[in-house]
Amino acid sequence: MEEIMEKLLAYVTKSTNSKEIYSTDNIFEKGLVHSLFAMQLILYIEKEFDIELEDEELDFEKIKSVKDIAELVYSKM
Repeated sequence: MEEIMEKLLAYVTKSTNSKEIYSTDNIFEKGLVHSLFAMQLILYIEKEFDIELEDEELDFEKIKSVKDIAELVYSKM
């Protein structure tokens, strides 16, 4: 799961031009994710990890951090 988290952190950091993001940061509260980027992130995840995310899995109350997203991805592999 560590590799998944590293890839996700790198993608979010690069895509948001952030200097420092921790895996447990709430990426929505920090203002890093808006609706368009959320869709880009979902597409990246599905392509990079060869998984399909179902609508019910995309509850942004449950996947607030890179760690939460990595756990979801790991559970789908």
